[in-house]
Amino acid sequence: MKTVAPKAGEIKQDWYLIDAEDQVLGRLATRIASLLRGKHKPIFSPHLDVGDYVIVINADKIKLTGSKELQKIYKRYSGYPDGLKEIPFKKMQEHNPEHIIIHAVKGMLPKNILGRKLIQKLKVYPGNDHPHIAQQPQSLDLNK
Repeated sequence: MKTVAPKAGEIKQDWYLIDAEDQVLGRLATRIASLLRGKHKPIFSPHLDVGDYVIVINADKIKLTGSKELQKIYKRYSGYPDGLKEIPFKKMQEHNPEHIIIHAVKGMLPKNILGRKLIQKLKVYPGNDHPHIAQQPQSLDLNK
């Protein structure tokens, strides 16, 4: 048996459209990370970018389970004294809902050059509209 590595010309990258309305954040993020990575393809190779592009709409209508809506806090630190910023989930959902999904998916991707390349193939929009109609994305139903 020979191990076959896909060449650049053999890799076909599709576009998928996911509606995040009433989806649970963690379960949605794992599915998106798998699509970005290309793990659903038979030509998957961990050191190559064989994944697909993912468009997420209705990011402002994402759900969390339990009481996480009240407890979840996003933190960033500037490096300066007293530079810790804490933003609760509800405020983040009002002001920057696309960051919630990007942050969750980014944590599930590799922490290297490949991971930074993969996260750029994720397009998240708070509303129902997106500018990627020319790519003819396939609608993906996650409720199966």
